[in-house]
Amino acid sequence: MQLLHHSLCPHSRFVRLVLGEYGIAFELTEEPVWKRRPEFLALNPAGTTPVLIENGLAVPGALVIAEYLDEKHGAGHADRRLLPLDPGGRVEVRRLVSWFHDKFFAEVTEHLVQEKIIKRHLPESEGGGAPDSAAIRAARSNIRYHLRYIGWLLKARNWLAGDRLSYADLAAAAHLSAADYLGDVPWDEDETAKSWYARVKSRPAFRPLLAESLPGMEPAPTYADLDF
Repeated sequence: MQLLHHSLCPHSRFVRLVLGEYGIAFELTEEPVWKRRPEFLALNPAGTTPVLIENGLAVPGALVIAEYLDEKHGAGHADRRLLPLDPGGRVEVRRLVSWFHDKFFAEVTEHLVQEKIIKRHLPESEGGGAPDSAAIRAARSNIRYHLRYIGWLLKARNWLAGDRLSYADLAAAAHLSAADYLGDVPWDEDETAKSWYARVKSRPAFRPLLAESLPGMEPAPTYADLDF
C-alpha cells in the first residue's frame, strides 16, 4: 500500500491517522501537487492529495479512501472500527467528517497551508509570492468558533461523534494538527477542545506526524509537546 501525500495536507494527515489506528503498513510518497505532474493527474485528475494505491488500484481523496478502508478493513477491527455500524452513528460520523474536510478546510486550513506553504513553491504568475495577511487573519478568526464547536460537542460525548473514537475525531485532529504545526491554533479559546486534542495527540498513530519537520519551516514550539 502506498500513500501519495503532502506533509501538511490535512486530508493526507487524516488518512495517515486512519491507517495508523488500523495498524496497516504503508509507504509514504511526497507529492508536490503544485507541479501538477501528468503521472499524478492520471491517478487523480483533481490534482489533490491524498491518493492511496493498493494492488494497482488508485483511490483518490480522503472521503473515498475512508470509505474504501472501512469496507475492506473495518469489519476486522470490531469495537475499534472507526465508522460505526448503526445508521444513525454512521450519519453523525460522516456529517462531522464532512464538516472538517469541507467547512473547516475552506475556512481555516486551506488558507493557512496555501498562504504559508504552497505559495512558497509557486511563481508569481501562478499565484505565488508573499502570504496574504487578510486570508491568514480570516483563518485565525474562523478557527476560534470551530474550537468552540468541538468543545460544545464534547460536553455531552466522550468523543466527537459519540462514545468511541471515530473518523470524526481523526478528521478534526488532522486539520488542527496542520494549523498547530504553523502555530495558528489559539488553544486558550476552549479548554475542553484542548483536552480532547491532547488525548488524540497522545495516541501512537499520531507519533509519525509529530516527528516530521518541513524543510525550511520548523514546527511551532509546542507542536510535538504532549503537555501543551
